[in-house]
Amino acid sequence: MSSRYFVQLITPQENEELYKKYEHRLLYSNKADIYGCCIKLLTEVERVHTEWEDNFYTMGENTRSHGRLIVLEEPNQPLTVKYDAYTKTAFLINVDYYGWIKSIALALAGDILEDEHRIYSVHGAAIDLGCMGVSIIAPSGTGKTTHSWGLLRLPYGRLISDDWYYVRLSTREPLAFGSEKNCYIEADIGKIWNEYERLVDKAVLDEKGRAVVNVRWIVGPGGVIPLTTIKKIILLKRDPLDPKIVAQMSTDEALQYLLEHDFCNPHQLVRDDRKKELRKNFFYKYFSQTSVYLVNTTGTPEQTQQEIRRIVGISD
Repeated sequence: MSSRYFVQLITPQENEELYKKYEHRLLYSNKADIYGCCIKLLTEVERVHTEWEDNFYTMGENTRSHGRLIVLEEPNQPLTVKYDAYTKTAFLINVDYYGWIKSIALALAGDILEDEHRIYSVHGAAIDLGCMGVSIIAPSGTGKTTHSWGLLRLPYGRLISDDWYYVRLSTREPLAFGSEKNCYIEADIGKIWNEYERLVDKAVLDEKGRAVVNVRWIVGPGGVIPLTTIKKIILLKRDPLDPKIVAQMSTDEALQYLLEHDFCNPHQLVRDDRKKELRKNFFYKYFSQTSVYLVNTTGTPEQTQQEIRRIVGISD
């Protein structure tokens, strides 16, 4: 698996030609409810269909789809992602990592929502701590999942999303909404935080050592809720050359960090100037309505988790 994929934008005519080419192979279909968007999966891969059903809430079959994800396997061809932004159709060929498949589905919903409803995507985690929403946004490999699940161990921690959520802005505080029924996790989470060992033990891991799991098995049915009011945002970095561990950021500093890291979101389907400006304006307003901190995750998970808990006003 390469470190990332690249999106090739195609025309509606090219989309039509590809669909006609592959239509007879699409054995499985399922409509997901992704924050009100009906995203339809069409695939020949049973494993993808099964993980999708476990991962997302199901949309009624009578609901018209707003976007489509077509997932195929083609021997002797490279990994390919093609997207028709007009019909909101994505073709994924030889994308064998389910984490990318579900992220592209979430990005597809995000593409629809930010254009038509001014609801924006955040590739990050959102946790509710006693009615205080905390978000962790970070480049890959800096500890977003580790530390969102670390906060979830608190007795009053409740999950909105560990990977991707949507935000409504207004003159009041921002509201964050989840969209996934279950989480797609690495088996290592049980080694980092022992509380999750039972969850991993029950999971059926895929070829990448990951699985879609129901975190309610550990946190209980009340441990997952649909929305929260975000009050604090924690950005992560991992820089062993920087001795500073925690820094509060201004709105401009936080936005600059996000711009330098491509909004901490490698799954943007359309990256033109118009979309970049939409996302830039959103995050500026989002950061201006919250308190933002930068945490350097060079310490052990336990040390970094203690720093994050101090930021959100929790001490052991």
